[in-house]
Amino acid sequence: MNETAADTLIQASWIAPVAPGDVLRDHTIVVRHGRILELLPAAEARARHPGVESVELPGQLLIPGLVNAHTHAAMSLFRGLADDLPLMTWLHEHIWPAEGRWISEAFIADGTALAAAEMLRGGTTCFNDMYFFPDVTARVCSKAGLRAVVGLIVIDFATAWAEHIDDYFDKGLKVHDAWRGDPLIHTAFAPHAPYSVSDAPLQRLRLLADELDIPVHIHLHETRDEIRQGLASHGQRPIARLDGLGLIGPRLVAVHMTQLEDDEIALIAERGARVVHCPESNLKLASGFCPVARLAEAGVELALGTDGAASNNDLDMIGEMRSAALLAKGVAASATALPAPEVLRMATLNGARALGLEAHIGSLEAGKSADIVAVDLNAINTQPVYDPVSQLVYSAGREQVSNVWVAGRRVLHDGRLTTLDESELRARAQAWRARIAAQ
Repeated sequence: MNETAADTLIQASWIAPVAPGDVLRDHTIVVRHGRILELLPAAEARARHPGVESVELPGQLLIPGLVNAHTHAAMSLFRGLADDLPLMTWLHEHIWPAEGRWISEAFIADGTALAAAEMLRGGTTCFNDMYFFPDVTARVCSKAGLRAVVGLIVIDFATAWAEHIDDYFDKGLKVHDAWRGDPLIHTAFAPHAPYSVSDAPLQRLRLLADELDIPVHIHLHETRDEIRQGLASHGQRPIARLDGLGLIGPRLVAVHMTQLEDDEIALIAERGARVVHCPESNLKLASGFCPVARLAEAGVELALGTDGAASNNDLDMIGEMRSAALLAKGVAASATALPAPEVLRMATLNGARALGLEAHIGSLEAGKSADIVAVDLNAINTQPVYDPVSQLVYSAGREQVSNVWVAGRRVLHDGRLTTLDESELRARAQAWRARIAAQ
């Protein structure tokens, strides 16, 4: 067998590999058995690999697959259900009651498939999920060809997924074992938040996360109310409490982080914890502003997430990049805060690192999985092109994503999903809307 034989050549006007960061012009990505074999100038690639299928994308930009580092995918079926409300009102009076009534395996399957279609259409090839029935999420994503880190949810109260703490751990560990070694599906512990998970389960999952070598994905310092509640209940701010439990470290994927003091930023940086910024959800729920420029200056690695479609209300990572870049500049009062290449890194390689997947995804490098997104910059709104990465972040829309490959499999082909039936997904979403709205 020829170990250098290629399967596919993907040629575009620009390639932004992220690591290394320089944009390549008129280059080709050579794909073999679902992985990137090499990146070459287009003419050299054709000469070295004659007769190989070639996908030519003039005027388009190739980027690594986007990594949505925080989602609740199945909540797509709650999109628009309870808008324009503060977080705790939204949760306690609307979302949690709706979940209690409607969450089931069928709801998770249909909601996750709807989310998967939206994410693939927008160039997201991997997402980090926190929701119930992670086994169902895993099955849907595996079939759709979408990479996922499914959360082994932990919360103090009973839900449709589990009846008590031991049940959460037992079921979560079974999910981890069932998908161990799968090329697309990974796991992380997902304690909901400091205000909804007590000390003993947090200590238990920390030990298990170390043993299994998986991340811990948690909402943290999301609102002022969370801080006040932590001080009232535990006599300390939530980060200090988690630090006392040994959770502030490289495995921690801390989401939102809008309420931070200088010493907390220093602690996060020192311990190597990762922060996931969700600008649009934070804005919509008026949760506060994550101080991304201060975190970055301190050396904290930042990833990017959309949150769920019930609080965003979309799963658009290209839009999220623009919001993150603009908001960072406004909060820092500096036009140089979070430049376009850095926000693209947040949405790709930094997300992969937060999830422990940087050896496989997050950049376009030889040896990594061929998770590749093509963005068509020929549109009027992205002309002329001086800097393709700036055009991506500040001018492009997700509708300009033309093709997507996950592990070399073309899951979006010239704007058409190849693994999911959009007509069927629309029909199922509308059926759920009729049922939920009737109550």
